[in-house]
Amino acid sequence: MPKKVLMTAEDIRRILARIAHEIIEKNRGARYLVLVGMRTRGVPLAKRLAVLIRNLEGIEVPVGALDISLYRDDFSSLESKPVVQRTDIPTDITDKQVILIDDVLYTGRSIRAAMDALVDLGRPKSIQLAVVIDRGHRELPIRADYVGKNVPSSRSEEIQVCVEEIDGNDKVTISTKLGGS
Repeated sequence: MPKKVLMTAEDIRRILARIAHEIIEKNRGARYLVLVGMRTRGVPLAKRLAVLIRNLEGIEVPVGALDISLYRDDFSSLESKPVVQRTDIPTDITDKQVILIDDVLYTGRSIRAAMDALVDLGRPKSIQLAVVIDRGHRELPIRADYVGKNVPSSRSEEIQVCVEEIDGNDKVTISTKLGGS
């Protein structure tokens, strides 16, 4: 099945604007926020949210990048070992409201790994989760606090969030995996 476009660049822009407003409202401002993007596509999404929040609140929110490669529960069973990238969080997260940002929420295992990594860096007051797409199929009791769009999907489908900074354009697509049933 060819890739079907679920969201355009304009749709993603609107979703990020809404999520920025929701984050500010839930946290009563941006004073104690730290945005942490999960590598790879969560990082540019976090940077965009920081700009939106700065434009709304006049506060420069720290933005970090989190690599969860060594925290994955399937690390030892992967055929090819993942390339570990740098985790870079520019401020202490202790007693901060950490907003973890990812592109797609699926089983919840990556988010569990990200929370483990964050707690190794400090003790945040809270960890909240923002995602562009929630596709269901959770294997762990994890839910997002901020969701761009819920997309019911089959396990045989693949959802891809493309971002300008990495992929050259912004869009969300869905397709059937090769060999999927």
